Amino acid sequence: MGSDVITASTVVAGPPNAVFAILADPRQHPRIDGSGTVRGTVSGPDRLSLGAEFGMDMKQGAPYKVKNRVVEFEEDRLIAWRHFGQHRWRYELEPVEGGTRVTESWDLTRYPAPVRVVMRTLMGGRTKKAIEETLVRLGRAVAEDAARP
Repeated sequence: MGSDVITASTVVAGPPNAVFAILADPRQHPRIDGSGTVRGTVSGPDRLSLGAEFGMDMKQGAPYKVKNRVVEFEEDRLIAWRHFGQHRWRYELEPVEGGTRVTESWDLTRYPAPVRVVMRTLMGGRTKKAIEETLVRLGRAVAEDAARP
């Protein structure tokens, strides 16, 4: 059957503010995207905040553009956005020994049940793999940023 919230977690070797700095900068999203669909930023602020909108160049088969809105925001702890669909991409940060536990989720719970089933069936497996790869890339980005003088 599957879950209406697809999630994965990892511990990133860096403090929450370093992780959040990357997540809250939409120009960094192509750098950490594990799906291979995010191509670049086309509009929006340098730093996201609650209610901020940002546009992205995407490609999944054909190129397209999408506009996102930040719908959850707590500095250094939580950020989530959605586009025209009701699903949310959410990142939760928790300080732990050795760094920051980052939990990324793709939340379908705001859709009607039949839509959730279709989306989960069509995109769930691919999305789980993309989330896991995004977390790897995020950890790498935090390490690269920390190594810069």
